[in-house]
Amino acid sequence: MHGKIVRKQLAHFYVSKRNGVGVGVEFWELVAHWVVKVIFFVLVCFFLGWLGLRVLDALTPKIHERELIGKDPRAVGLFISGFLIYIGLVIHGAVTTLPGPLDWDLIARRLGLIAVAFAVSLFLAVGMFNLLDRLTPQIPFSSLRESSLGTGIHVFGYFAFLGLITHAAFAAAV
Repeated sequence: MHGKIVRKQLAHFYVSKRNGVGVGVEFWELVAHWVVKVIFFVLVCFFLGWLGLRVLDALTPKIHERELIGKDPRAVGLFISGFLIYIGLVIHGAVTTLPGPLDWDLIARRLGLIAVAFAVSLFLAVGMFNLLDRLTPQIPFSSLRESSLGTGIHVFGYFAFLGLITHAAFAAAV
């Protein structure tokens, strides 16, 4: 279903020379626009992912995520996997939305949505983490600081969460 929508949007921007109607945008030009758009959004979101980890580290002072993850190769693997899922969701969002030539006004609005999604994800992740920690005293979340693997899983989940929220920002109408 989603593919049909993308093809309809693509048809709006690309008209084949073969049918004699004329060309809105050449196919390879459209591909070049998509590649530039994807690279741009991946770089922006890569920075946001790195910043998110730094902020998460600062906002959960009992758990030093970056320090703990490096102590266990399995935690490092989970960290990398979570980050790759996050970037994969960003690429999917960039490729399946905003078809056609680069519209910098639309991209600027999309960046604004991504920035809001990033701030909301940090607020929700840290807020829900702390709230759930208080509501379940029998499960001490601070015990994550004793396990590199547990911290790796925690950060993996955060990156998946951030990726889904960022992907939603791509899918939202602007």
